[in-house]
Amino acid sequence: MTLRVGLLGTGGIGARHADAVLAVPELELVACCGRDAARTGTFTAPRKAVSYTDLLLMLARERLDLLIVALPPFAHDGQVEQAARAGVHLLVEKPIALAQAKADAMVVATADVVAACGFMYRFGSAVERWDQLRDGGATGRIAHFSGSFHCNALHAQWWRDRALSGGQMVEQLIHIVDLARHNLGMPRSVFASAGRFGHADVPGYTSEDISALILTYDNGAIAVLHASNLAVPGRWTKQWQIIGEAMVGQFSDWNRAEFTSTATDGTTEHISADTDPFVAQLQDVGAAIRMGRKPRVPLKDGADTLRIVLAAQRSADEKREIFL
Repeated sequence: MTLRVGLLGTGGIGARHADAVLAVPELELVACCGRDAARTGTFTAPRKAVSYTDLLLMLARERLDLLIVALPPFAHDGQVEQAARAGVHLLVEKPIALAQAKADAMVVATADVVAACGFMYRFGSAVERWDQLRDGGATGRIAHFSGSFHCNALHAQWWRDRALSGGQMVEQLIHIVDLARHNLGMPRSVFASAGRFGHADVPGYTSEDISALILTYDNGAIAVLHASNLAVPGRWTKQWQIIGEAMVGQFSDWNRAEFTSTATDGTTEHISADTDPFVAQLQDVGAAIRMGRKPRVPLKDGADTLRIVLAAQRSADEKREIFL
């Protein structure tokens, strides 16, 4: 059965999702919805989809099985709930909201459909192999997670405005925070520091451009994460390391990593692959719809990880540890 897919949001991340749909034979991109008719038409034409500027009209006409919501965080205004009421399954880009109450309400509203969150890092080959080793007991208990997200760009105008994007911790570092939560669970507390070190004179730039946070856990584990928008221009560098009692994983990205056994003879496994995590994510969501199961990354994961980065934002603002 081919699933009919619609896309809401025709920006850069929307293009990644649209092209991923085209790469999955079991999915068909039938319609795209954007604010600007001309831009949306230009976006949809080469992808042979129908162009809309009205989501409710698209939902009524197109008999969608799946809606991909690729809106900036500030633009979420009931669209997820509208699709769920129409019985349409969902893949929602992160962050799913800028307020916890709104995110939690989305989770409740989508209880009767398959609803996934767009943490695509989880579908990289290196991440999946680590999960397999961890779940099989080869890594031992996870003691320490460290990770970073560094770039240097002005991004879109909305991204620079913390009121619209949530800031770099909420909009970008959230991917790495999600990996920490995926390995260690919800933290007991968050302590963060953040500043606008290099963009104080840029008009409209209110997001932080340097940040660091520490997550503590009831079992004594620790996570340390940091980010900046002052690194090498045009380069997005995301790295992380996971230290277990019996194995260390060093990741240069979602597809490349080195796993070293520390409990035996130091045997090392190297992972290097070309998996497109956007495609793999959609394959999982499609399978969840067909099989009537939960997706591997449910929307609740988006709400849980948002809780951590919003606590980090509050910690940095109030200069104190926040307990969850």
